[in-house]
Amino acid sequence: MKTDSLFYRLFKNAPELVLELADLNYADAQNYNFRSEEIKQTAFRLDGILTPPLENKSLPIIFVEVQFQTDAHFYSRFFCEIFFYLHQNKPEQHWQAVVIYPTRRIETDGNLHYSALLESDCIKRVYLEDLANLPEDRLGLQLIQLIMVEEQQAVITAQNLLKRIKIQTDPKTTAHWLKWVETILVYKLPRLSREELQKMLGYNDIELKQTRFYQDVFSEGLKEGLQEGLQEGLQEGLQKGLQKGFQTGEAKIILRQLQRRFGDLNPDVVNRIKKLNSDHLETLGDHLLDFTALNELNTWLEQLK
Repeated sequence: MKTDSLFYRLFKNAPELVLELADLNYADAQNYNFRSEEIKQTAFRLDGILTPPLENKSLPIIFVEVQFQTDAHFYSRFFCEIFFYLHQNKPEQHWQAVVIYPTRRIETDGNLHYSALLESDCIKRVYLEDLANLPEDRLGLQLIQLIMVEEQQAVITAQNLLKRIKIQTDPKTTAHWLKWVETILVYKLPRLSREELQKMLGYNDIELKQTRFYQDVFSEGLKEGLQEGLQEGLQEGLQKGLQKGFQTGEAKIILRQLQRRFGDLNPDVVNRIKKLNSDHLETLGDHLLDFTALNELNTWLEQLK
């Protein structure tokens, strides 16, 4: 399982989970931005950087590393990356670091050279083996716990999590949570198809489309499409309107999800998505969670030409 990639996608989509996992209680947590960054003129790449809103200088930059393999030189490399970044970028904020380990036995001893840093408040070390008996309302941490369970326990754990999601989440976000559970299981159980996983979990795409959020946005798109189609002529208006309505509704759902992940979209990208046919819209919907940056979306759109 490509665990690092899965954590990157999860933190990119929900950066506040890093702060919750490390028990860092900062205001504006939802406004942090998560990205990876290569250090210029070196062979270093920081796996993840949480950057706070520019206008809030009191919040720290947070360096995030998911370390699932034993590496005797991990701390020397990680601290070099951090200090190279600080030297090159000279940020105005102070900094912190969060290192996420699956278990304590993976961690190597860095006390010989880095004990002062490891004992300071600058470093938070998180051990996912400690994620047990979580409160039922901490759904984000339970998603991370799902990543860590053994394969034979994954489906049962996911089923229990889905029950809590349907009870606790706002209808507008239920489909979003369901898709994340599905994505994690696709990584953990690659031999099963998405349809098989949905059947095991007891839901399907039809159920996602029955959420109030989906219905509201789709109805809005359907209405808009019908109006545009009917304006093209009474004889063909209804047929064209219905077709355009369904396509517009699907496009609105996808645009909402993209804007939720990446912020405001380039108007050209928005127009190109609105012009996609039904087959392309369905394919784009399947690829949404695979995009970690806007340039990947642009590349996908370019491939359709």
